[in-house]
Amino acid sequence: MNKDFTPVSLDGRRDFYALWQRTPRRSLDYTLPNLWGWQDYYGLEWCFDDQLCWIRQTRPHRVCWAPVGDWNAVDWQSILPLAFSQDEHHFARVPEELLRIWEQALPGQIQPQEDRGQWEYLYRQEDLAELPGNRFHKKRNHLNSFIKAYGEPDYRALDDAMIEDVLAVQDDWCQWHECEGSRSLQAENEAINRVLSHWNCFSGLSGGSLYVDKRMVAFSVGEKLDELSLGVHYEKGLNGFKGVYQTINCLFARRAGQGVAYINRAQDLDEEGLRQAKMTYQPTDFLRKYKVRVRKG
Repeated sequence: MNKDFTPVSLDGRRDFYALWQRTPRRSLDYTLPNLWGWQDYYGLEWCFDDQLCWIRQTRPHRVCWAPVGDWNAVDWQSILPLAFSQDEHHFARVPEELLRIWEQALPGQIQPQEDRGQWEYLYRQEDLAELPGNRFHKKRNHLNSFIKAYGEPDYRALDDAMIEDVLAVQDDWCQWHECEGSRSLQAENEAINRVLSHWNCFSGLSGGSLYVDKRMVAFSVGEKLDELSLGVHYEKGLNGFKGVYQTINCLFARRAGQGVAYINRAQDLDEEGLRQAKMTYQPTDFLRKYKVRVRKG
């Protein structure tokens, strides 16, 4: 693209947040904690103009992500073909809403490809918070097992004074799962440490934790995406505590998710085990994303 890109940094957060608030469909991918946390792993870069924040991934290959800003206020027919010099250009992680805008603005020049592994799972807040009916009886059983073993859950909202405990849980989790032997788990660990060590630099982060005998055994970190949805960035629980994941999931949705309609629990990246786990919570919808090829007219 014919633009001056620089690495995603916290120095640009004010400009980013101004455009983020105007973005019609806010994907968990495009939050500042996600972009900055994974900046090194994906080699993420950005550049700003008056209307948009353009985002580019450089590792393991170069591809643009969808731009952030008010998509409905942009003259895409004029801007998009001029934004790159090649006869065609590729975008990844494009939300369906932006794809439809592009198709209408540039008929015959947009070639989409469904990217199921990048679809973000949307759940009804009340489903995760209350686990109602027969659909969730297994989840309730795990929650009840935790309560039977450890008593009424000691849930605490996170603040920056608790970050040291959170990172201790993350370190224990990583040792158990041998993060050093997995490039992706190591990258996730670095992203979590990076973001949580700068907790106060981000707008809208929230978190919850579980304690057993004054020891933190699980945490969840999320971010309000818009008036209707809360996104979950990270969720970790220590091995050996039966029902710990079902409990932190339920209580975080109940407490941090109070007042929103949907909980966004990110994508499955085409990992079959992760997909099965996410489907057991009965998603109500998906934030669909596509790979898109844009051809010059």
